[in-house]
Amino acid sequence: MKRVLSGIQPTADSFHLGNYLGAIRQWVALQDSHDAFYCVVDLHALTVDVDPKVLTERTLASVAQLIALGVDPNRCTIFVQSQVSAHNQLGWVMECLAGFGEASRMTQFKDKSQKAGADRTTVGLFTYPLLQAADIMLYGANLVPVGEDQRQHIELTRDLGQRFNTRYGETLVIPEAQIMKAGAKINDLQDPSAKMSKSAASQAGVIDILDEANVNIKKIKSAVTDMGKEIRFDEKEKPGISNLLTILSHLGGKSIPALEAEFAGSGYGDFKMAVANTVADYFAPVRTRTQQLLTERSELLAIIEAGAKKAEVVASDTLARVYANMGLLPRHR
Repeated sequence: MKRVLSGIQPTADSFHLGNYLGAIRQWVALQDSHDAFYCVVDLHALTVDVDPKVLTERTLASVAQLIALGVDPNRCTIFVQSQVSAHNQLGWVMECLAGFGEASRMTQFKDKSQKAGADRTTVGLFTYPLLQAADIMLYGANLVPVGEDQRQHIELTRDLGQRFNTRYGETLVIPEAQIMKAGAKINDLQDPSAKMSKSAASQAGVIDILDEANVNIKKIKSAVTDMGKEIRFDEKEKPGISNLLTILSHLGGKSIPALEAEFAGSGYGDFKMAVANTVADYFAPVRTRTQQLLTERSELLAIIEAGAKKAEVVASDTLARVYANMGLLPRHR
């Protein structure tokens, strides 16, 4: 089986609908066809100021949500990044391989650093893609499912892996990016021209998976719609309705043409209510299971511990081969 690795940051109290349809649901499907490693990348969350207690709770909530959404510890390896020290160690190797110029060209760093300003931009944000490269190559991942915005980082990872292998001998697996289908892109309910994101100026257009049903129903009923009354998929002319059709199709299991036919002649109010009820029903058991894991933490902590041990075996083997091929002196016990 080919190996797949992906990670998600614990930067919010809840995942949102875009996280699930854009990434996590694909993770669940890949468990059946790949040797899957899924990581809550808490070290990456340190590039911005974070309250330690909040980070702890968000990390636990992230693992709990992944499990509740179908990431099965019996079918994959689910772990927390900071519990496997090899990430930091291989990250340093990647920093020593990368050129300052190529790291400076990373689009996400340029965008975020320009917004924050030089004095508020951390070195960690600059080296973020290099730690990400280490995350991937530690586990010999063949495939890395990511959004289009991460394509450049995967290309850098490939370049660094090939550079290492050229200098020190074939050691690292060169990964392929598996760019997620554009159809799974979910936009903000209040600004359907923008991707749904926790960094949005207003959270009124963001559907949080762990929110109570009535909260999300209200948000969907208040979603921005378009001119005219026809319920049809047209991202240019009707971005709001198209976004809601995408959500209903993915969660309700019906094709968009089938939904267009079903709601022909219906008003926007009835259509929005159908979307709202589908979202509420779909995530009700997810919220219940997540809360159970967070309340009765022994099961959750046991899963996290077991995942760290499984991940550490693979990561330590990769790191040992990297160190040996670079000429770093091994310990003799």
